[in-house]
Amino acid sequence: MMVSSHNEQSLEIAARQSAMGILAKASAQDLAKAWKTLGLEPNYAIIRPAEIGLVMVRGRAGGTGAPFNMCEATVTRCAIALDDGTTGFGQALGRDKQKVLQAALVDALWQQPKHRDLVETKVLQPLASTQKQAENETRAEVAATKVDFFTMVRGE
Repeated sequence: MMVSSHNEQSLEIAARQSAMGILAKASAQDLAKAWKTLGLEPNYAIIRPAEIGLVMVRGRAGGTGAPFNMCEATVTRCAIALDDGTTGFGQALGRDKQKVLQAALVDALWQQPKHRDLVETKVLQPLASTQKQAENETRAEVAATKVDFFTMVRGE
């Protein structure tokens, strides 16, 4: 019985990580639009106000070599608590404080069983669909520039 509970908890964590990833990758405009369709205005307290900072981006030579510090990236993060104590976190690349506040609110609402389906259908699925479409367009653009090199054998 304990294994089942552990598996359910692992699935819950993975689902939340996926949701938070979708929110972090969404454009501020897309997230704001999705937030409006949600139609909820929950009461909340700010635990950590939206703040801007830097993180070190690390790379690996050739993808597998020794790690090295590549550059710094600007990130914004925020933490909120709904009236019932549910804590939501938002973080994203860039400097958009409103975006991470909305992401934190969506994260908190997603954790509540009574709002999860609504958040999934009104916010996360549309954002994921938009992101997938953009990824497919980028792949098509890259594929259009692909060059196949081949060697011809000279007749002697």
